Amino acid sequence: MPHSRLPRAERRLQLIGAAATAFLEGGYDNTSMEDVARRAGVSRLIVYRIFESKADLYSSVLQTVLSDLGRQFEGLPPAEVHERGAVSIILPVARRHPDAFRLLWRHSAGQPDFAWYGDTFRRYSVFYAREILAQFVMDEVILQWASLSAGSQLIDGICLWLDIGAPERDAVFEAMITAGLRGQAGAWATTSNRLLG
Repeated sequence: MPHSRLPRAERRLQLIGAAATAFLEGGYDNTSMEDVARRAGVSRLIVYRIFESKADLYSSVLQTVLSDLGRQFEGLPPAEVHERGAVSIILPVARRHPDAFRLLWRHSAGQPDFAWYGDTFRRYSVFYAREILAQFVMDEVILQWASLSAGSQLIDGICLWLDIGAPERDAVFEAMITAGLRGQAGAWATTSNRLLG
């Protein structure tokens, strides 16, 4: 199988991208290293030169997107995330790694050996949602529910947009989901504070 010689770091990123797509389409159990090699246009030997196993490769796919998310949020206080809108920080990462992002959110929880990655992402999304919503929602139980709900709604919304939305329309999506989440948070706060005193 002919292939161009790439520096190891570039080849690694190419294989991670090919693997993300293969795993998303076929699932972890039904995807082989041969499938990844075929998608990347290289031999299986090249895949094994960089990744010692399928588990190593799958972990690398998830870690790549999780690390990129971490870099974007590093040093950002929740107030700045609220001001900018979390989607403006997360969506560019999702666009850089669309299949890996969807694997991380939608599929990693169903793989016990890899659930940590998705759990970590969920914990951070809930942390930021909670820090922002705590300014508006006073009841602890409602705040906990709202934080889980808003975080999931945001990331699910981004995944759905990756499924059907064109990149050139990202600004429209960003404005709509940000306005929707802010309006929803305001409605939750008003309603809970009125009903709970």
